[in-house]
Amino acid sequence: MAPLRVLCVHGYRQNGSSFREKTGALRKLLKKHLELVYITAPLTVQPAAAEDEENISVPAPGGNEEPRGWWFSDVQARNFNAQQQCETSLGLDESISAVREFVKTQGPFDGVLGFSQGAAFVAMLCSLQEQKMELELNFRFAILVAGFRSACEEHQKFYDALFQIPSLHVFGLEDRVIPDSMSRDLLPSFQDPQVLIHPGGHFVPAAAAHRQTYQDFLKRFQ
Repeated sequence: MAPLRVLCVHGYRQNGSSFREKTGALRKLLKKHLELVYITAPLTVQPAAAEDEENISVPAPGGNEEPRGWWFSDVQARNFNAQQQCETSLGLDESISAVREFVKTQGPFDGVLGFSQGAAFVAMLCSLQEQKMELELNFRFAILVAGFRSACEEHQKFYDALFQIPSLHVFGLEDRVIPDSMSRDLLPSFQDPQVLIHPGGHFVPAAAAHRQTYQDFLKRFQ
């Protein structure tokens, strides 16, 4: 059977190339099941300070694209912090348009996978899809790794209705960037969410021990 085509949505300060590097183990683990296709966000992110914890997400060696993001929580500084309370954000509409065009030219996709800010963005895309506000989107499932509910006031409209899309939520107990409590807070927004908890930090887990959970989730879509 043909592998499922999955749109991969990177985290803040990453890009399509660096996220492809960081998910090499996942591609290998699920190569018979998934074809992963990577999109790069439209918003250019300012270089981080060396001690910035999100620096774990800088592009991999050989990646020649700039670090990118899907929206900024600090409109003035053009920066993003998942825990920052804000009234408005910057760049989200541009990012939605970028996904719309990418799906139109590179789709169709069976599912969507997001990491960190990308996972939070995926939840918003699911909301738009279910409200029939983005007709190009037709994902059958979503995988959210280190996802969270946006703390931005103008984004709360995305969580008004329960998401019906089948979802797998993956998070690490030692995640210091997106604490597992933030990922757990997103679960009630989804109907019957499936969960994969790993003991590690802020990354996409792809050990042999995780294969069965991924496969069990994906098999109904094959």
